[in-house]
Amino acid sequence: MERKRPLIAVVDDDESVRRALERVLRAAGMDAETYSRGVDLVADVARLDPDCVVLDLQMPGLDGFETQARLTEASCGIPIVVLTAYEGEGASDRAIRAGAAAFLQKPVDSRVLLDAVITAIERRKPAADGPAASEGPTR
Repeated sequence: MERKRPLIAVVDDDESVRRALERVLRAAGMDAETYSRGVDLVADVARLDPDCVVLDLQMPGLDGFETQARLTEASCGIPIVVLTAYEGEGASDRAIRAGAAAFLQKPVDSRVLLDAVITAIERRKPAADGPAASEGPTR
């Protein structure tokens, strides 16, 4: 059964960030599933089948780059929007080269985040669902 609302997986080790992002996404008509660790999303991604992932880079254990690589290795094709406070040299280029749909810096304006998520989902839809997918996500 097809979902009526886009499902976004949020991965960030900061609980307050996860809660804030979940509120923003839900207020915009999307569902959100949050994770404090990348390894938990990787283990759950097939069951969850999110429409997009919002991913922090700096996390203990499996960091954002490693999480992104594992999702890519799993060939799940889920678009990733990187949202991070990390300003390491080349982080943006590295994430985009690895396939991220967008790279955003914290703090981020809610509209900028939502635009990035919606754009990522819309770009994925035609490839995943064929020509009839032009309706895009529910806003």
